[in-house]
Amino acid sequence: MTAPAPGALAWFEVATSDPDGAQKFYGSLFDWTFVADGPAAAGGMDYRNIRASGADAPMGGLFGTGGQLPDHAVFYILVADVEATCADAEQLGGSVVSKHLDPGPGAPAFAYLRDPSGNQFGVFTPPAA
Repeated sequence: MTAPAPGALAWFEVATSDPDGAQKFYGSLFDWTFVADGPAAAGGMDYRNIRASGADAPMGGLFGTGGQLPDHAVFYILVADVEATCADAEQLGGSVVSKHLDPGPGAPAFAYLRDPSGNQFGVFTPPAA
């Protein structure tokens, strides 16, 4: 499998206060499997990588919010530089919701942005190999 190029839709995330229910729903509906993300689990986070049937790599994640955030789904675009993309988004009339440039070992730098219409999406740069 080749890595997606910058600018590609590269990840999605379902955030929910009922991760077991969401896993059952999406797993049954699409035949997806879920595996706890090691680095996230080590940090005390309920984050499960989602893999499509027959896929060799995860394509998204399921985030157990513990009721601390509203339930939502968001897509992520791969970018070469999160900080520069945030600045460009603001120049184009968007806004930065939050920025996580050093989230910890094994985790990608990422940010949540809003487009000028208010739609939220994410951008990320994979962690260094």
